[in-house]
Amino acid sequence: MLSQSILLVEDNADDEILTLRALKKNNIVNPVIVAHDGVEALEYLFGTGAHAGRDVAEQPQLVLLDLNLPRLGGLDVLRRIREDERTKLISVVVLTSSKEEEDIVRSYSLGANSFVRKPVEFDRFTDAVKTLGLYWLLLNESVARRRATGG
Repeated sequence: MLSQSILLVEDNADDEILTLRALKKNNIVNPVIVAHDGVEALEYLFGTGAHAGRDVAEQPQLVLLDLNLPRLGGLDVLRRIREDERTKLISVVVLTSSKEEEDIVRSYSLGANSFVRKPVEFDRFTDAVKTLGLYWLLLNESVARRRATGG
């Protein structure tokens, strides 16, 4: 079952605060779960480690995934999400400061739904988060969302 939550996978405390602030400023009130590295993100999604016992039938509607993460990089997290039947249909937006074309190509090759470069200025970042929220949480009709709502 898909919940209305967002999994934010972000190791940079400043970017985490900016993202949460931008979501709040744009009245995106979905619960946000924060994972600070790739291992923590996978533990949350699959109900292991620190999240053992979590009901994995309740998955986030959206994963905002940074690429440059400690312990396990974002591309490896994306690969694991797409390989597992329980998570392969979750919308994943790569939200990163990377400007490497190879990261864009690899993200899409591994099944990212979108690749967004983090703007440096807060106002532009807030606008980007607003657009992401409106599209991925309200407008997008994903297979996972339709199954969760019986649509």
